[in-house]
Amino acid sequence: MKVLVTGFDPFGGEAVNPAFEAVKLLPDQIAGAQIIKLEIPTVFTRSAKVVEQAMEEHKPDIVINVGQAGGRSCMTVEKVAINLAEARIPDNDGEQPFDEPLRADGETAYFATVPVKAMVENMRKNGVPAHISYTAGTYVCNSIMYNVLYLAAKKFPGVRAGFIHVPYENGQVVGKPNGTPFMPLDLIAKGLEYGIEAAVQNTEDAKVTMGETH
Repeated sequence: MKVLVTGFDPFGGEAVNPAFEAVKLLPDQIAGAQIIKLEIPTVFTRSAKVVEQAMEEHKPDIVINVGQAGGRSCMTVEKVAINLAEARIPDNDGEQPFDEPLRADGETAYFATVPVKAMVENMRKNGVPAHISYTAGTYVCNSIMYNVLYLAAKKFPGVRAGFIHVPYENGQVVGKPNGTPFMPLDLIAKGLEYGIEAAVQNTEDAKVTMGETH
């Protein structure tokens, strides 16, 4: 089994992106699956093309995209991606789409096809703070999650896919307001490892309730 794991390059004025920094720390095998690591641009158009090319080249069974969610306090495994691009700030190529669909022929939304609850459970069981998330935003993180699920539905049948958001790593919050949440990079990497382990080992999701009341 092969798992393609991607992480974005730095954006928004940050010197690093904990997404790919953590991906780089992953072992080359998790639960017997080969791990393929790929840095991708924080760009609406190019990121989808880069991942599509990697899917063609490596033929992964699972694709896990990883991105930074500064302000979140733990690992968050995304449940759904929506067909919308709305950028508060330009991406790294200067693209700033406004209220646009990502794919004209795509569904309104796609649900992750990896076992998000089992992934959260495995992280928690191993001491990593984690929650399920029901919004991946409208920036490049949502875009790549949506595009990969679209590609899996249209072009790469059988490929399972999902997205994990990670917090700031500790070095990024130096100089940020007091109380800005963060997580050490090695713990972020461990969280990714436990999430991937659960995705490899479970084709069906855990039968537990993790909904939100707001």
